[in-house]
Amino acid sequence: MDYKKELLENLKNINILLVEDSLEARDELEIFFRNKVKKLYLASDGQEGYDLYKKYKPDLVLSDIKMPKLDGLEMAKLIREFDKNSKIILITAFNDTDYMYKAIQLHVDNYVIKPIDYNLLLESVLEISKIINLDKINKSIQNTLEQYKDIVDERSIVSKTDINGLITYVNKPFENISGYKKEELIGRPHSIIRHKETPKYVFEDLWKTIINKKTWYGTIKNKKKNGSSYIVDTIIKPILNINGEIEEFIALRNDITDLEESKEYFKNQSEKTNLDLKESIRIAKIYEDAVDKCNIILRVSTDKKIIFVNDAFCKISGYSKHELIGQPYSILRDKNIDIEEYEQSVKKLKNELDEGKVYDGNISNTAKDGSIYHCKYTVFPIKDKDDKIVEYMSIRHDITQIIKLHSELEETQREVIYKLGEIGETRSKETGNHVKRVAEYSKILATKLGLEQEDIDILFAASPMHDIGKVGIPDSILNKPGKLTPDEWVFMQTHSEIGYNILKSSTRPILKAAAIISYTHHEKWNGKGYPRGLKGDEIHIFGRITAIADVFDALGSDRCYKKAWELDRILKLLEEQRGKHFDSQLIDLFMENLDDFLEIRDRYKDDF
Repeated sequence: MDYKKELLENLKNINILLVEDSLEARDELEIFFRNKVKKLYLASDGQEGYDLYKKYKPDLVLSDIKMPKLDGLEMAKLIREFDKNSKIILITAFNDTDYMYKAIQLHVDNYVIKPIDYNLLLESVLEISKIINLDKINKSIQNTLEQYKDIVDERSIVSKTDINGLITYVNKPFENISGYKKEELIGRPHSIIRHKETPKYVFEDLWKTIINKKTWYGTIKNKKKNGSSYIVDTIIKPILNINGEIEEFIALRNDITDLEESKEYFKNQSEKTNLDLKESIRIAKIYEDAVDKCNIILRVSTDKKIIFVNDAFCKISGYSKHELIGQPYSILRDKNIDIEEYEQSVKKLKNELDEGKVYDGNISNTAKDGSIYHCKYTVFPIKDKDDKIVEYMSIRHDITQIIKLHSELEETQREVIYKLGEIGETRSKETGNHVKRVAEYSKILATKLGLEQEDIDILFAASPMHDIGKVGIPDSILNKPGKLTPDEWVFMQTHSEIGYNILKSSTRPILKAAAIISYTHHEKWNGKGYPRGLKGDEIHIFGRITAIADVFDALGSDRCYKKAWELDRILKLLEEQRGKHFDSQLIDLFMENLDDFLEIRDRYKDDF
């Protein structure tokens, strides 16, 4: 889909209010916008227009200035007071600087002179519709995120503290498990629920981790208001502001008291020798029932066959007992995990168990319906009287909601970053597919070069923002259909430094990488690039990779100043610029893996 078609699709999703006192002009505008927008509202004066805006709150107002009752400027002022985020284009037959000045004071989005040039009007409306739709997408993302937060608030024990460790928020499950009311906790340190049996070093490690902007995971024993205890599986995450500074800490917990007490029971039982047989059997049966009711239980034979599952395991997996008993344990394998990686992890687990150790960890499995669920689990080797292992018993706790929330938070962050990158492309009339392709191409090159996986992931997330600095370049230069003048070209080159300055103060790895990419992706291997004339390895590898990805895609795409090149012509240029514009090693990798790049180009192609 080309740029114009993409914008016309955006226009179909917005509602427009037309305010015009001239019946002829209003009819003309109605005919022009009919079938182009989702909904069209019509008003014959400013007062009617304002009333319609309050009732329907359309996405964009297109209004004449000179009208009875309320003129366009007065109406625009009232609308802005009602909704500061409203989008307004004013139309007038009078090219009067006073009107222009008042319109600028109101921060209207555009100002159109009669007689209307409908091409210019459409272009202005299309650009605003793009912004409106991006805003709707971001609001949708935020709405989804809020719902996930609500789910966690219902299912998990949640608290928040300020930078000094004082409690600023607790939810209802926190009140229920601790026995304290919210009013008794807000403003107090977490030491109010600290249990003396939790070692001091646990809290020292916790604080050291989160104050260094890392996430802490662990198990903590806490004390209730009535003096009794409870045990929670805990994740504490520092929340950073846009400058990378810690604003607060959020903690998510799951009650695993039953699980931990079950583990303690098994440990103690192995040490007891003075109970008679009947009493031992009676107590063991009571504890077996308690463990079965409070936990997800699986037992596996030494040859990795399932020999027992309880009702809780059937519920989370979706299988019946009949479908699982006798089956190999691998039936539950997370199908997203490579088979070799899976077999290695099973071998490691078996080796530790065979040494008589108890194994703790997290695991993901595939349910009958194909969905993935996650558990915190402990595996015990079960031995006979001769100390020979006869089976393995796994006691589990469902942490799927916490894992999903973590994943959704990361995905939402990536989506917001991607939308930020798309803003620069929107200004220069390039499609969102351009930044998708650049990201995918960069990922391929980074992988083939052998970068660490963390660096590959950071580059993949950051490369869509390579041209974010274009937000600071005027449309007259950015979208000029012909060749730029020398002065215009000098101004155009500043977008690299503009992007760097926007992002450089961030301490977040992805935004720091995006700043580097913006600053270096127009440098050349021979030192003849811009903005600093860096040479060879002086250019960060992220910039060298993104340069090839960006040029390959740009040459193969229509732009306002050129038509797309044929593939052979593009490849010839890349070969010619090997060791001049581009890193020779990267060009060699590109050519050796050309099919991978062409597959990406076809997958995310623009439909013309």
